[in-house]
Amino acid sequence: MISPDNEPHKVLLKRGEFVDDARDGRIVPYKIYHPTEHGQENLPVVLWSHGLGGNRDGASFISRFVASHGYAVVHLTHIGTDSSLWEGKDEHPWDVMKKVKISRETTLARMHDVPFVLDQLHHWAAENSDIPLDLANVGMSGHSFGAMTTQVMAGQMMPDVDENLISFKEARIKAGILYSPVPIDHLTDAPHEQIYGPIDIPLFHMTGTEDDSPLGGYQYEQRLLIHEHSGHEDKHLMVLQDGDHMVYNGTRGKLDKNPNREKHEDLIKVSSLVFWDAYLKNDEKAKEWLNKGGMETYIDQHG
Repeated sequence: MISPDNEPHKVLLKRGEFVDDARDGRIVPYKIYHPTEHGQENLPVVLWSHGLGGNRDGASFISRFVASHGYAVVHLTHIGTDSSLWEGKDEHPWDVMKKVKISRETTLARMHDVPFVLDQLHHWAAENSDIPLDLANVGMSGHSFGAMTTQVMAGQMMPDVDENLISFKEARIKAGILYSPVPIDHLTDAPHEQIYGPIDIPLFHMTGTEDDSPLGGYQYEQRLLIHEHSGHEDKHLMVLQDGDHMVYNGTRGKLDKNPNREKHEDLIKVSSLVFWDAYLKNDEKAKEWLNKGGMETYIDQHG
């Protein structure tokens, strides 16, 4: 069994920005976690997409752990839905964010960021040959708004500016993890089967019994809609007992102290790594752990 305290390889960071000339010079800041002296010929790639008001610096406890086990984890900042919305304001970030209205165009810009970054990673890899990216084995993950972004890349339909459902399916992504999945009933009244049914890659859905957004929105039961209706038969679900919305980001904001935080973070780290091992490294033991009781035993009374 993988220990949540074992990070076998030292992890380094590289930061930078990709500039999309095709979108009027739109900037996509990135941060890449990667291991050193890992002994692997190639490193599978995991993308991370932040929640509303976040940036590339969130969820480091997950990404550092995963990267230490032989992955390159690429965090994106989506300009327009990032921390620039509240930085420098006098009010608490959550109070600022509750007043923010995000346009459909801004939401769709997030979706376009993902294939753009995947394109750029090929060029980045050529210039950073000491970090051997395996761009044939790419996964994607995200928290809250980032989970929704991941859902869309996995095949979920999304309404455009004219309210027509369209697909942004990114064929290069093989599997995904949704930390606090987000249903889109606030954006469309289309049937759930029509919205989530086109999802056609393995997904790991993570939520908790206290997973209601601090900014308002959905209770955890509603987050289960994506799992229930997603089309791919290979899907996994973990509901943390007393797990809240911010545990996946590694921050608290205005939330009270969570006495289960350390245990929840351990469960999140280990189960995330095993999922990536199963679907990006084709590890049969990892698949067996997910599918034949190992995961349930490990979670025990915590979920």
